[in-house]
Formats: sequence, C-alpha cells, structure tokens
Amino acid sequence: MMFRHTDRPGFWLGMIDFCTAGLFFLFYMPFGGLQAELDEILGRRTRRYWIAYLLGIPTLFIYTLVWMANIAEELKGKAIELGVEGPYTSWRHMFWWSMLGCPCCGPMIATQRFFRTLNLVEKELNRRQRLAP
Repeated sequence: MMFRHTDRPGFWLGMIDFCTAGLFFLFYMPFGGLQAELDEILGRRTRRYWIAYLLGIPTLFIYTLVWMANIAEELKGKAIELGVEGPYTSWRHMFWWSMLGCPCCGPMIATQRFFRTLNLVEKELNRRQRLAP
C-alpha cells in the first residue's frame, strides 16, 4: 500500500480537534483514511476511534487519551524497527503533553509529534515499496 498523505500538518489537526472536543477526529479517522493507514502500518486492526471516543465520555476522555498514547507507542516501535530517525512520539509524550499542557498548546504539540512520526514512517514505507522488486 502506498501512502498518499505523508505531510499531514499535525499541529493544525490537533488544534481543530482540540477546538471541536475530539469531534473532528471522529470524521477524520475513517473518512480521511487515517484509521486504515494505522491498521496497515501496525499490522493489525486497531480499535476504531469512535469506540474509543464513546468510551472516553464517561472517563472524561482519559480512555481516549490512553488509546491514542498506546497507538503512539506502537508507532514509535514501528519507526525504530524501520530505522527512521527520531525524535518520535511515545506513550509518555502523548499522554503528558495532552494532560499537563492542556491550558496551553499541549494537545497540539502532542498531535504534531504524533503526525511527524506517522509521516516519517509512511515516507519510509513508501520508499521501501518503490525499491522492492
């Protein structure tokens, strides 16, 4: 699978998502192709974002944040496996920037770093697919 979106602007996506209380990613994950790309990269079917979002409502979105942090950690592992140079996003980075950085730009910074790692992984996978016989 060739990845078409290797230049997603994470900071702006994070800002839109933050301003819409997570509703933006309810549509962006399935219709923007992000959910399918994560499934392809991680080699498994990940939990759908809408389920994580619904489970997050009674937990004040802690569940949704932990779900995203787990995806970030798996993505970091994939980046290391592919030999992509860091800095990467990680569970700790995603969780703490989103929790403690909330009054400022923390969620946007976390999302920026997540998409930076995702973009680099996708570029590397595209490069490897082009080189494959």
